[in-house]
Amino acid sequence: MGVETMRWRGDALELLDQRQLPERIAYVACRSAVDVAQAIRDMVVRGAPAIGCAAAFGVALEAKRAAALEHAFDALARSRPTAVNLFWALERMRAALGARGASALESEALAIYEDDLAVNRLIGAHGAALIPEGARVMTHCNAGALATAGHGTALGVIRSARDAGRKLTVIANETRPYLQGARLTAWEMVQENIPVTLITDSMAGFLMSRGEVDLLIVGADRIAANGDVANKIGTYALAVLAQRHGLPFYVAAPRSTFDTSLADGRAIPIEERDASEVTGYRGTRWAAQGVAVRNPAFDITPAELISALVTERGILRPPFGPAIARLFFAQ
Repeated sequence: MGVETMRWRGDALELLDQRQLPERIAYVACRSAVDVAQAIRDMVVRGAPAIGCAAAFGVALEAKRAAALEHAFDALARSRPTAVNLFWALERMRAALGARGASALESEALAIYEDDLAVNRLIGAHGAALIPEGARVMTHCNAGALATAGHGTALGVIRSARDAGRKLTVIANETRPYLQGARLTAWEMVQENIPVTLITDSMAGFLMSRGEVDLLIVGADRIAANGDVANKIGTYALAVLAQRHGLPFYVAAPRSTFDTSLADGRAIPIEERDASEVTGYRGTRWAAQGVAVRNPAFDITPAELISALVTERGILRPPFGPAIARLFFAQ
């Protein structure tokens, strides 16, 4: 994909404004950690790996300004609670600060960005083996180049399978309420000339029941030590439907998305977003005034519903607890 999710300019971080896609390509210039934190909160940038990269550059911006770095770390940590890549990147930046000083923070942020791009390509290379010729692949939300430094996780697997010469088609769920599938995943696939069909979230089970889906692959925002996965709201329902119809359900994510400090998914914090995202869209309201609203941005898919976890170190199979332990702690 020719469009960059983020561009480092030395004195500014330019973020592709994903709120305006697919109608318009525009960038938001951030010149401080507070600017980056606001962009993360406002969904200018989204997707766990991309949030982590943006946060690292936010710290680097504060170092350039000779500002109070602890304030920068705190502002960024409070921007969104569920995606663990955010906290992973901040810890890596804090370690670089302690070991090499503030002058090292720009190079560390650039390294985090480059590492993410390399990791995504490795995830794609490993995961491509799971995509058979002619596969009809359903995905949810957007785990593509827009959600990462580039290439993507779930969509990176699809890209890598296509690049390996496999014919495939993508079924993109619209992903209510923020429409990341309709606005972002469908747009990415059209840009790449990968055949894609857009459906509403409620159509997924019907297509599975008609034998029109071969496998599902999604990204993740946090993965617990037992393999429970936090991902965009609606993922859990898709995993249940996949099990009902005997379809493989894959999750693609880097090691930075794993949180081995949490035994299972019950401890993963779930962000609740503003009610306006449910009652309407872009200034148009369709819900009745006075109605109560729930808007959890993520849900938890239990490990027993997941066929495999695709990482840069290879494919993990159940039981995930021991496999994840080996991923992090094996010598």
